[in-house]
Amino acid sequence: MYGETLINMRHLRGAMIITTTPDLPGKRITKTLGLVKGNIIRARWFGRDIAASLKTLIGGEIKSYTDLLTKARDEAISRMIAEAKKMKADAVVNVRFSTADVMQGAAEILAYGTAVKLKK
Repeated sequence: MYGETLINMRHLRGAMIITTTPDLPGKRITKTLGLVKGNIIRARWFGRDIAASLKTLIGGEIKSYTDLLTKARDEAISRMIAEAKKMKADAVVNVRFSTADVMQGAAEILAYGTAVKLKK
C-alpha cells in the first residue's frame, strides 16, 4: 500500500479514493468540500512494553508495536473516510498523517486531507 499514489480503502469503509497528491491523474476535481480528518488515541499495553524493552537490548523490529500502529493508522483513515462520505465526497486529496504523544504511554494518530467532488 505504501508508495502508491492512490489508495483504495475498500477493506475499511467501502470504496473511497484517497491520495497524497493534490490532484488525481485522469480525473477532474469539480468542487472542494473541505477538510476531513480522523484520529485515534492508542495506549500501549504493559505486556508489550516488557517485550519491547527486551527487544531493544538485542535489536530488531518490535512487531507488536508495528501491528498496533498499523491498526491505529487504518482506524484513523477509516474515520477520515467516514467524514468524507458524510460530505458526499468522491475522493480525499492531499492526505497527510500526524502523530503526537498525548501522555506517557499514549499517542494520537491523525489522518487528514481535503474532500472533493469529481467530474462523473
